[in-house]
Amino acid sequence: MNVRVRYAPSPTGHLHIGNARTALFNYLYAKKHHGTFIVRIEDTDIARNVETGIESQLAHLSWLGIEADESMNKEGSYGPYRQLERLDIYQKHANILLEKGLAYKCYCTAEELAEEREKQLARGDDQLHYSRKCLHAPEQDKPYTIRFKVPEKTNYTFSDIVKGEVTFRSEDVGDWVIMKQNNIPTYNFACAIDDYLMKITHVLRGEDHITNTPKQLMIFDAFSWEKPTYGHMTLIVNENNKKLSKRDAEIIQFIDQYKNLGYLPEAMFNFIALLGFSPDSETEIQPMESLIDLFDENRLSTSPAKFDKDKLAYINNRYIKQQTHDETVALCKPFVNEAKIGKYQDEAWVDSLVSVFKDRLSFGKEIVDLYHAFFDQPFGIEGEALSFMQQEGVKALVNTFKTIIQSQNDLTPETLKNAIKEAGKAEKMKGKMLFMPIRISVSGAMHGPDLPQMMHIMGKEIVEERLNKTLSLI
Repeated sequence: MNVRVRYAPSPTGHLHIGNARTALFNYLYAKKHHGTFIVRIEDTDIARNVETGIESQLAHLSWLGIEADESMNKEGSYGPYRQLERLDIYQKHANILLEKGLAYKCYCTAEELAEEREKQLARGDDQLHYSRKCLHAPEQDKPYTIRFKVPEKTNYTFSDIVKGEVTFRSEDVGDWVIMKQNNIPTYNFACAIDDYLMKITHVLRGEDHITNTPKQLMIFDAFSWEKPTYGHMTLIVNENNKKLSKRDAEIIQFIDQYKNLGYLPEAMFNFIALLGFSPDSETEIQPMESLIDLFDENRLSTSPAKFDKDKLAYINNRYIKQQTHDETVALCKPFVNEAKIGKYQDEAWVDSLVSVFKDRLSFGKEIVDLYHAFFDQPFGIEGEALSFMQQEGVKALVNTFKTIIQSQNDLTPETLKNAIKEAGKAEKMKGKMLFMPIRISVSGAMHGPDLPQMMHIMGKEIVEERLNKTLSLI
């Protein structure tokens, strides 16, 4: 069997982390089974469509490394790949159902439907289903919807990849609209027809879609079509185990936001792949090729997937560490320029800035926060660091280093290395007793990044100022 899967977004907004996971799992499944990954745009909800929604979806999928084998930008044999370009197809199939007596025209107005519902509520009816008032109504010259006639006393059972056997009863589903008055299909009708005509073999989606499945199965049965295999992935929850909501301000939720903050697409792909999937490996850092090899639909989680911000930061940090120095400079430089940090400094200064903070970076823009955290806090020496500086010979070393620094015109990393060596030689200090006092003198800390690079980004004025402050303290 040629595996064919699809990601079918509505262009009602930008690419959300939950939708990105759906696309990614479908992509992994297709590639693992040497199948075809399709992107189909379900744009029939015209009122909610966002002007740039389609472009944003496709662009950010591509940024993540998720490329469709068939889409509106890469036509295959089963297009068009936008539902608004397939309206004649839905109308044709709706007419077939009408002819078979499996669907009927409903002439009820919105006001009549609302009144009917209010009466059902007043009676305390258990099920608020349409009354079939128009089931046998004669043809009328007035607007109408087309409703599917739900079979009576029928069970719809399917074997879900994630949840096992699932059953819905037809009596729990009222006759539902398949075509609206404006000749636009409803979601479940269009979805089922497209899945069949595009020869979709497997439907992997979030569990919030599981209640749509019986309606789609009804359409498959009505046309005697072979059904796809379904898999409904568990929800993504926040750190309080609550469903991830777009209103949750604690979690960044859209892919473009991560891109704009300087996260790496490979890291995002890696992280999202672990939201509800446990590969048969103890290594969390896995490139796309490895994740394709490791992907196993039988290892999709049956429990909600927790969005762990710390894990994302860790994974992205690991990928940044794997970059070359020039790649990290290219990642950080736009944020450095935007924040006007070191605007009068040369390229070597930016190189030093990246060298100092690279190992601590969780995302590109964080270099701005790290810079300000390092330079904006009041300088001081306390506790163990201050005790260390009270040792014999330390004050003389700091004073000698200051004298050497004052004679330099430009504090490059190389001149700073030589200055440290010269001060050590003059005061007969080496190793820890050479480097630690100088580090504490300029940073207030006993440990930190590369010392010459750190002093280079500080600049001569700040270095001298801190050395003087240190000498006054010890």
